[in-house]
Amino acid sequence: MIEAKTTRELAGFDLRDLPDEFYENPFSYYHGLREQTPVRLMPDGSILLTRHRDLGRVYRDTAIFSSDKKKAFKPAFGDSLLFEHHTSSLVFNDPPLHTRVRKAIVGALAPRALQPLEQQVRELVDQLLADIEQGSIFDAVADFSSLIPIRIIGDLLMIPQDRREPLRDWSLAILGALEPAISKVQFDLGCRSVEEFLEYLEELVERRKAEMTDSDDDILSRLIREVPDGILHRELLQNCIFLLNAGHETTTNVIASGILLLSKKPPILQQLKENPSLWPKAVEEILRMESPNQLGNRQATTDFEIDGVTYGQGTQITLSIGAANRDPTVFDNPDEFQLDRGKNPHFAFAQGPHLCAGLTVARIEARIALAAIFARYPRLHVDGTIIRARRARFRGFDYLPIRAAQ
Repeated sequence: MIEAKTTRELAGFDLRDLPDEFYENPFSYYHGLREQTPVRLMPDGSILLTRHRDLGRVYRDTAIFSSDKKKAFKPAFGDSLLFEHHTSSLVFNDPPLHTRVRKAIVGALAPRALQPLEQQVRELVDQLLADIEQGSIFDAVADFSSLIPIRIIGDLLMIPQDRREPLRDWSLAILGALEPAISKVQFDLGCRSVEEFLEYLEELVERRKAEMTDSDDDILSRLIREVPDGILHRELLQNCIFLLNAGHETTTNVIASGILLLSKKPPILQQLKENPSLWPKAVEEILRMESPNQLGNRQATTDFEIDGVTYGQGTQITLSIGAANRDPTVFDNPDEFQLDRGKNPHFAFAQGPHLCAGLTVARIEARIALAAIFARYPRLHVDGTIIRARRARFRGFDYLPIRAAQ
């Protein structure tokens, strides 16, 4: 069990001004917050929720807890392109926009529609592993995990292979602007990235409109067909950005986190070798323990009560997914990796109407990638200094040096 921070150590805790050690190990902070002040009043007047039961309530009760971020993002983003993007995307909206866009996306990402995806992922992973030499040190992010989802989501959106190079940098800049506190440099880079991304997609969408047929069933074609029903052209482009961002950065981090976690657990790897059917359970444990999305947000549409305390309409709420996923009232020995955990109600994909539309894709990619790399290099291990990304919301790595060892 990771030791919880004490009341003294948590004094003055502020998501907008986090200590360096938080990025390495946020879970000691989360354990302390959940035990001592599970509804934590933050210096800016918002509240931070860390219990599993409280997050479940917020995810389910969309009438009280809104996902619309126009009021919340205005002070930080003003009338910028970052504001336009993040308040147009699927994840930060309520119906009717959320319903309309989600319908188009979910249909294209339904399990039946994704049946050919498994073979596609296997072939890609095999190609990537062929470039990693036995005994070499490689970056598990840049050389492996990031290359899988960017290829898959690029294919799903029909983006030409030779036009994908700038996508990851744009994505990191746009998602990075969602951190609790950002610098002017980060803000400017985020705005510039949205601008360049929109110009890029303008051409892509126009070409797809000209080439698509009535039988085309890819995500982009589905979204384009929804335009007459009310999605504005600009909203279409912004949700393409959202899909590209959400479709690759989080899965990149799931795969990289899985490599790090499992490389330290030879007994678990032996179980998986003896019984490969357990890989789906392994992926769920990785998602629970190292959720790539650690924080979510909602805003209260009316007064509400938690633990006998009333909070007012308009209260900004931060959901600590990383804390809820290790809540000991729900998960026995929550800091331990358990293949036999049984029911695993983690919130890595959120819950309710905003349940991640791409969860099937993410699970397929993670399962195949991790099973293949450990089959090829069962003794792979960290060899060098890990550099954690300084991101509280999207947990991942800037550099993860791994030696390929058989």
